[in-house]
Amino acid sequence: MSSPEKSSPEDAPRDDIAPDAPAPDGASVPFWRAKPLSAMSTTEWESLCDGCGRCCLVKLEDEDTGQVAYTDVACRLLDAATCRCSDYERRSEIVSDCVRLTPESVAELNWLPPTCAYRLVGEGKDLPFWHPLVSGDAGSVAAAGITVSGKVAGSENEFGLFELVDHIVAWPVRWPRGAKGAAKPSPKGTPGASRRRRPKAGEQKA
Repeated sequence: MSSPEKSSPEDAPRDDIAPDAPAPDGASVPFWRAKPLSAMSTTEWESLCDGCGRCCLVKLEDEDTGQVAYTDVACRLLDAATCRCSDYERRSEIVSDCVRLTPESVAELNWLPPTCAYRLVGEGKDLPFWHPLVSGDAGSVAAAGITVSGKVAGSENEFGLFELVDHIVAWPVRWPRGAKGAAKPSPKGTPGASRRRRPKAGEQKA
């Protein structure tokens, strides 16, 4: 994702975003809750991308309605195994219709996946539990079923224009089951996760 231009001093912490995400690196408030997209540094902006690869899928737009549909066909530069662009720095030169996200364009691109951090923060929402900035683990994105890994039919170089219609899919614009939520449930055996077991017949209650 492209970086926003450097901006003026940071805005005050926002009250319109859920307050239950942990603050990274000991900060009092996570930057994505303390700043609007336009005030983020280049590093902060880039770190919002979870690397899911959904926005790198080929999309078809209806000329009459303007409605955008996703396919399970990947951009020629997307490495479907790692969900990373194979030539990130020169992507716009190689792929003429590659869309560079900016704070301004995020609000206009209604086709961004609902799981996209840029969209979520732009809408005043918190990051989900699986986002690397929250989980501290880049692998949590794939574990939550967010990435395109294993779901791509192939690269756009392998399909003709009319073949793409047969590859229209809905999953890129949906949340995987159990992927919503700003706080991951505690695993079994940790505080807050224990459950009382009903005593079996003949057992004595503690």
